[in-house]
Amino acid sequence: MERSGRGLLWTVWALSALTAIGLFFIPAFIIRPFTHQSARGLLTAMAIRDRAPLGTLIAGVLALVFALMLWGASNRWRKTALGAVMGLVTFSTIMARLNYFEWMFHPVRDAQFEAESESKLGSDEMILTVRFGNDARAYPIREMAYHHILNDVVEGVPVAVTY
Repeated sequence: MERSGRGLLWTVWALSALTAIGLFFIPAFIIRPFTHQSARGLLTAMAIRDRAPLGTLIAGVLALVFALMLWGASNRWRKTALGAVMGLVTFSTIMARLNYFEWMFHPVRDAQFEAESESKLGSDEMILTVRFGNDARAYPIREMAYHHILNDVVEGVPVAVTY
């Protein structure tokens, strides 16, 4: 194959690989806990995320076809680059089908509490409170914002505390 034809193959391969990788990583980068997110940015990220399963599959198959076409005429370094990028394409194609946000926000398993007098919470720290009868609990917002849900029992009543 002549030089310009190989250059076109490399370009098409790179574009399809970047598309597959971007369809996963762009929403994953925008939708993160504890960072500012604009409404427009979130709408864009969610729109990309909705299309990512099919888009990564199409772009990944295209990248694979072009990688196989390039493989035979490539030296060791180019084969290494092809393999590494295709590994990232495969990772992106798989991850685009999973709800990885659930991995970031997992419920607290065994909540531990301390007496108010032993608490190290600052006076300006916000808390959620639950009180039934003589039993009261306080849940720091900064912890709840990360976990989003905590199952607890207050005065014998099961509660799901969420923020």
